[in-house]
Parts: sequence; C-alpha cells; structure tokens
Amino acid sequence: MLGTIRAFWNDQRGVAMILVAIMLPVLIGFALLAIDMSRANGLHNDLQKGVDALALATAAELDGRADSITRANLAKTTLLTNKTKFSTAGDHTLALADVTVTYLTGIPADDSIKLSAAGVDANGVNWASTDPKAVSFSLVTVNPSGLADGAGAFEAIFPASVVSGNNTFDIQPQAVAGFVQSICETVPIFMCNPFETTDPLTSKTIQQAFASGDTYSRELRILKVDSNPGPGNFGLLDNSLTSLRDAIAMGTAGTCYNRNAITTKTGVTLGQVSAGLNVRFDLYSGSLNKYDNDWAYRPASNVRKGQQSNTCNKYDPATDGPPASALPLPPGVWDAGNNAYSQKITNATTFYGNYWSSNHKASVPNIPSSTNPVSKTAPASRYDVYKYEIATAGLVADKSKGPSNERGTPACFKGATPTADPDRRLLNMAIVDCIANQAKINGHTQLKPDGYASVFLVAPIAKSNPSDDPDGTGAEKPISLEIVDVDGGFANNTLVDKAFRNEAQLYR
Repeated sequence: MLGTIRAFWNDQRGVAMILVAIMLPVLIGFALLAIDMSRANGLHNDLQKGVDALALATAAELDGRADSITRANLAKTTLLTNKTKFSTAGDHTLALADVTVTYLTGIPADDSIKLSAAGVDANGVNWASTDPKAVSFSLVTVNPSGLADGAGAFEAIFPASVVSGNNTFDIQPQAVAGFVQSICETVPIFMCNPFETTDPLTSKTIQQAFASGDTYSRELRILKVDSNPGPGNFGLLDNSLTSLRDAIAMGTAGTCYNRNAITTKTGVTLGQVSAGLNVRFDLYSGSLNKYDNDWAYRPASNVRKGQQSNTCNKYDPATDGPPASALPLPPGVWDAGNNAYSQKITNATTFYGNYWSSNHKASVPNIPSSTNPVSKTAPASRYDVYKYEIATAGLVADKSKGPSNERGTPACFKGATPTADPDRRLLNMAIVDCIANQAKINGHTQLKPDGYASVFLVAPIAKSNPSDDPDGTGAEKPISLEIVDVDGGFANNTLVDKAFRNEAQLYR
C-alpha cells in the first residue's frame, strides 16, 4: 500500500495537462487583451484623424473677421455629415453631439500643460473666448460616452467587467489647430497708421478708417521714421534680400511675414528707397540702369508722371506753364499742422481739370469711383483716374501738350511690354500703430502690425536737391500714396485674395 502511494506521488505523467489547464485562461486573456489593445489603438487613430480634420477645418475660418466663428461652426456641421463609423456601440457615426469644439485666443506654450474640453488649462487659465475677432485656435475633444451614444466608447472583448464591473471604456482624443496668415507679396516697408491718435475715442485702426471711407481719395505723404515716430512716417522691416533697393523695386521682401508678427529694421538709406520705388515709374537711377530689360524690374503699364523729357535716370518734372505741359496726378490739399493725410477730393472737375487738360487736351470726363468702399458717386480718387486711363483706349498713349509731349506708356524699359495686372504702382505694405509701439520701432524688435494695406504710388519720389547721387543719402521728398484696400472683413478683398496666404496648422 505504501509503495503504491509513493509511486502515485512520484508519477509525473499528465502534469502538462494540469499546467495547460491552469495557464489556458491566462493565455486566452493575454490574447484577448492584445486584440483589445489593437482594436483600441485603431479606434483611437481613427478618432484622432477625425478630430484633427475637424480642428483644421474650423481653425481655417478663424481669420479675425466678425463672422469667423459662424463660418467655423458651419465648417464643423458640414464636415460631420460624413458616414465614417466608430465604436462598437451600434456601429456609431461621429456626430456633433460626440465632440466639443471650443475656440481659443491662445494655447499654453508648454505642451505638457493639458487643456480641458472647455479650454481651461491645468493651471486654471481660461483660453476660451466667443469673440470672433480674438480667437485663432480651435480645440476639438471627443466627449465621454455618457454625453452621447458613444463615438469613443470602446467595448472590450477581455472580460474586464469581472474586475471593474464595466466592460466599456472611453477613448477621448483631442486636437488643437490654429489659424496662420502670412503675406509674401509685400515690400519690406511699414507705414505708421495715419489715423492713430493718442485719444482712444478718436483713434482708428486702418480697417475702421477704410470701412468708413476716411482713406478714400486722401493723399498720404510719408517720411522716414525719426526719434518720435507717428502718423506721416515709414520704416523698414527685416527681409531676406541683400539689397533693400532691389527688394522694393521688385516688390518682394524675399520672405513671408506673419500677419501678427513683423520685425523692424534699423536705419533707412533714403536713396535706396526712392530708387527702388521709382523703377515702377520707368526710372532707372544709378546702377539700376543695368536692369532696364529685366522683367522683375519692369515699370507699370501707365507711368504718366509729369516728366518734361525722356530722362530715364531721374525724376525731371515739367516746369513750364502754369499749368505745366505735362502733369502728375495732382497733390492733395493739406490742413495746417496735419502731417498724416490731405483733405478728401470734393470736386473731380476742378481737382483734375489741369491734369486732364495738359495730358489729354480735353475736359475731365465722368470717372467712376469704383474702389470707394462707401459711395460709388463720390469724386474719383487718383487711383480710379489712373485705372480709367488704362481701361480707356488711347488714354495711356495720349501725348501731353508740348514741349513735354509725355506719354503714359513706358519709354525707358527695354524688355517686354508691361502688363496692367499685376499693377506695378500698387504696393502691399504693413501698417503699424507707431504711437503705441514707439519703443519698438527703431530696432530689430518684433511687434504686431495694425494691418496691411494696398497703396498706390501717386508720383515718383523727388530729391530735395536734384543733383544728389540717386543712390545716396541726400534728403528726399515724401513718398506720395493713396490707400486702395486693406485686409480685414470690411475691405474690398483685393489684397487678401491676391497677397495673403491662409493656413491652418495642427499644434496638438
């Protein structure tokens, strides 16, 4: 008997079956867990792609206009009409109720600081806003399954309910995208906002001034920034081209500027600014004469400027008369003490009478004010007159009275005939609130511009002393401009459509 018991005790046959019986549930459990992990990862990836796309679609509309949130919500509604299936709870599609979309004015600089679905970070800072002009980020979070019917609800195969009492888990990916706007087709020049004042009650942004018609038909004369910058000044921006003169002549800074951040550049070589701008009037001063057949340095298709001869290397206004036999577009009437802008044109026949008589030997026709954002019956601006000459057969080629006999067609450029579009007498230029940013103007400092404007060159820039070296540092007369359009929701959208690049970028 004892031997039988001892033999049974030492008998190891069939032990593998015991071990298999013990380990089989563990092996099956690990297999199910691996399958669940793979399924959960797939669901997470699918949902992440969905919220990424939704964040990008909504952020792309956050351009600072008054209807930006309305358009973002429309993009959200449109995108979520897709039929992509998520979850295991009823083969569920991703719906509006499954996500929370929150619009933010900014995000924490540190990516490790988490954001709640309501836009509050781990430090208690609330980044959310309902102001359509202030928000520039879209936060999209998948809701817990209890708030909908479970787009992110994951039903496990592994019997987790034995341990937790619940076999369903929430998968809640999150995405943050932001609106990025940049401008590439612009000269490396900024102009001080002519409508900024020290009184918040009277100060206007460039967009407000444009929308109210305050910019239309006014001449702006700007000189370089001095120690006390303000309306009537201009300055330079950092650019990627070696030659400032060439950057201005070609109309590109060699880089793109962020809509909300530009960097000022110290020092202004006035000769380079005037020489670069005057290329657009068919004037090739100094060493620029070697580019008089280069398409990048072409003039405008209408360069009428009141030149008394076909001199190609400097601005030589007609001095006979009065009135002179050839005239540039007329200057504005300025109020005493105003160094920002002229009065508006009140009577087109009177204002343009000498200009039309000298250059076209006729009386002033009825010229529409086509670029006026407020009234199409107001007297035409200088830019509207210039465009009317281009659009009307024969007016650009008209010969002015003798002895000047000037035409508007370029005579010095030896390359292909310049086209009317793009218009080479239009420049895109940053507008800066120089009073508010006075400490940042004079030195490689980043600041946020008030906006961007499309400006029209009224006349070439003349030297105070005509014998000065064209590329030198001699005193310059002001740059004469008209504002044609601005960025923003109340503009004519010619600048935004042609020059700005809008992008949405994922941040988290």
